[in-house]
Amino acid sequence: MIGFCFLVTGCGGGTPSSSLPQKGKSSSIEKKKIESVKKTEKKDLEKKEEKEYVYDPVGKTDPFKPFIQLTPVRESARNVPLTPLQKYEISQLKLVAIISTPEGNIALVEDSSGKGYFLKKGTGIGKNDGKVTKILKDKVIIEEMYQDILGQTKINEVSLVLHRIEEGGES
Repeated sequence: MIGFCFLVTGCGGGTPSSSLPQKGKSSSIEKKKIESVKKTEKKDLEKKEEKEYVYDPVGKTDPFKPFIQLTPVRESARNVPLTPLQKYEISQLKLVAIISTPEGNIALVEDSSGKGYFLKKGTGIGKNDGKVTKILKDKVIIEEMYQDILGQTKINEVSLVLHRIEEGGES
């Protein structure tokens, strides 16, 4: 009998239990769930209301444009065929002679193969749109146009100097 009493009190605990949840406890849990859902909905609405970032390229450099332009731009002379002098770099030509005339000086340049060309003031020469500006007694001055890394057109002055053979220097 004593064992039976221990079994009855140990199993049931003396209070009847019901399988249905109590109203007071469940309503507070439901309220907490509803409040948390409302908070997440508010956060989602706030995120949607925020403006998305839009890139505005006005006044900014193009990141895909190369810094250095590798080839010179020849916009005006694309349809005009190049003269033989415009196919050489100026450094490939050698000044051989300068002839003085009443109309102006004439220079004679020679390429690496020994072929000669006459130059007058205004003659086009070199790959970079060079023009002969002056023919002096001992040199020819040429102005070349080129574009720097910023795209601005610059003028480079190049001189071809006449080398004289010293008398008595040859054997």
